[in-house]
Amino acid sequence: MRRRELITLLGGAAAAWPLAARAQQAAKLPTIGVLSGQTRSTAGQWVAAFEQRLRELGWIEGRTVAIEVRWAEGRSERFAEIAAEFVRVKVDVIVTAGPPVFAAKQATSVIPIVFATVADPPSTGLVASLARPGGNVTGLSLTSPELAGKRLELLREAIPGLRQLAIMANADYPPSMRELDEVETAAPRSASRPSR
Repeated sequence: MRRRELITLLGGAAAAWPLAARAQQAAKLPTIGVLSGQTRSTAGQWVAAFEQRLRELGWIEGRTVAIEVRWAEGRSERFAEIAAEFVRVKVDVIVTAGPPVFAAKQATSVIPIVFATVADPPSTGLVASLARPGGNVTGLSLTSPELAGKRLELLREAIPGLRQLAIMANADYPPSMRELDEVETAAPRSASRPSR
């Protein structure tokens, strides 16, 4: 009797095994949508480095994670189209940098958006503040007026006799001008103010 029960059990398990394997394969992998505003030839090495680091952390393309890369080919009108596609296919996170972040934020308030770099995300409205971004958008900032005073303070510590400082900034780029305003505010009253 025990032998028959064992054979029945093994036979049932053997019959169920392919079904379980198919069900496991059918499960959706976590999906990362990478929205690049550039072309594959100009930014392909950055995406390759991103994928390599994911592999080092145990996230293997096709086995533990799916990565969907879309190239806007330098055409800003494609940003919104690609972001909408990612929302439609329900990626688990959108990774991007620069101007495409704004299109991604407009497309979804639910899917997490991680940006590699953006100039001054608080003043552009991407995040509430650097300390507490809020919402579904977070990432690394290239510049931030909130840090300009601290940078000046660190420079003074490194060069105690510093009396004058020249700053080059793009006057047509609002984040640069906001940062320059913060430096001017942080500079001591006795020091001469930079001219614009």
